[in-house]
Amino acid sequence: MIDLSPLVRRLAGTPLAAWANGLQAQLDARMEKGHGDLERWQSALNALPELTPTEIDLVNGLTLDTDCDSDTRERMHQALMGLSPWRKGPFDLFGVHVDTEWRSDWKWSRVSPHLDLRGKRILDVGCGNGYYQWRMLGAGADSVIGVDPNWLFFCQFQAVQRYLPDLPAWHLPFALEDLPANLEGFDTVFSMGVFYHRRSPIEHLLALKDCLVKGGELVLETLVVEGDQHQVLVPEDRYAQMRNVWFLPSVPALELWLRRAGFKDVRCVDVSVTSVEEQRSTDWMRYQSLGDFLDPDDHCKTIEGLPAPMRAVMVARK
Repeated sequence: MIDLSPLVRRLAGTPLAAWANGLQAQLDARMEKGHGDLERWQSALNALPELTPTEIDLVNGLTLDTDCDSDTRERMHQALMGLSPWRKGPFDLFGVHVDTEWRSDWKWSRVSPHLDLRGKRILDVGCGNGYYQWRMLGAGADSVIGVDPNWLFFCQFQAVQRYLPDLPAWHLPFALEDLPANLEGFDTVFSMGVFYHRRSPIEHLLALKDCLVKGGELVLETLVVEGDQHQVLVPEDRYAQMRNVWFLPSVPALELWLRRAGFKDVRCVDVSVTSVEEQRSTDWMRYQSLGDFLDPDDHCKTIEGLPAPMRAVMVARK
């Protein structure tokens, strides 16, 4: 059982205290439903060697290290490989380099210079395996709660947390919809790589806003297209082989949507085209990746003939 009492204590006396008091029961109920592969992933977690890091770097990347022999390192490698595929990272854990599909450190280097997370209580919606949660702590966050219903990502987070048990980061295997309305308890809310999967984008923005304290900051990272405030791409079927992509607005359209949802001080702090160096197949994620989803003769287009992935980072205030 995962004990959430440290989280309850952390949130005592905050606007999130009442919600926190019910989280253990909510988590236990979800764990009881479980997932068909949960037992296999739990076995991989149990195979992780007992180590205490003497070096921890969450500022320049995610690196844990201590003196250990090659046999221990091999056990670490095999256990972590048992939690494949790894999408977000990379992680350097006791000499094992987990070369993830995404170079998430590149995205973080584009996002983080525009934020001041010192002392902030943060919610990371669609947090994946928690890579960014640890980087947020490295940037000085007071505490970080991530929500993502994917059980494999949950287990990958547990693998890292095993070696950082005292840090104020928690991963809850919930969707945003599992959170109560009008929480209004987080200083900063992140939604990165989630927005375009939502059938109702304005409802998503409103739900994110409900999680923020008054004056709190939203960090929204999503796929965009070129154009004016009236330009929005709605894929008829797939986009880069993904079925669940609904709306790709232009940056001006996205700024308008954020204002309509009640945000102020809306600004775009970064736009970048996703390269096949930033998202690719590796030994730790052996399925198809971006290079397989682009037109082989023209990387400016997806395999469906649509504009290739371009991502924007928006910052706005409640």
